[in-house]
Amino acid sequence: MKRFLMTGVALIATCAAYAKDKPAYQNGMLLQMDSASCGYAEKGSKTRELLGTDGQHQKTQEVLCQEYVLQTDRLIFRIRPKDDKHPVLLLVGESAQFRLHKDKLLLRLPETDGKEREYIVISMTPRADAPDTVRQSAAAIAPLT
Repeated sequence: MKRFLMTGVALIATCAAYAKDKPAYQNGMLLQMDSASCGYAEKGSKTRELLGTDGQHQKTQEVLCQEYVLQTDRLIFRIRPKDDKHPVLLLVGESAQFRLHKDKLLLRLPETDGKEREYIVISMTPRADAPDTVRQSAAAIAPLT
């Protein structure tokens, strides 16, 4: 009886594992990469104190981040890598697959390693040359008079 029960539990567990749907990806194309300002990094160095100074020289340097343009059939996304310290350089002109999950865009390039990487969406704009199916379908239902 125990053997039959254990086999049934194992069968149910494997079925439940396979029942989970794989995430659905959308397709897009990486059009360009730009360097955008992310902020400033400060490096302090102690010097001899002079009267009327605070005793430190602050060297500020502008920090640049990679910003990519991802084009889909209907939208254009501007995205930045979430990991600023170790960003991966993506190849421009490659096709990409992505999905939106909570507040981030998960991107993968099937031609390279296929790993999902997290990106922050800076902006989304509709493509001017994309067909406006909502407007076309509304016009078909109730034509303007």
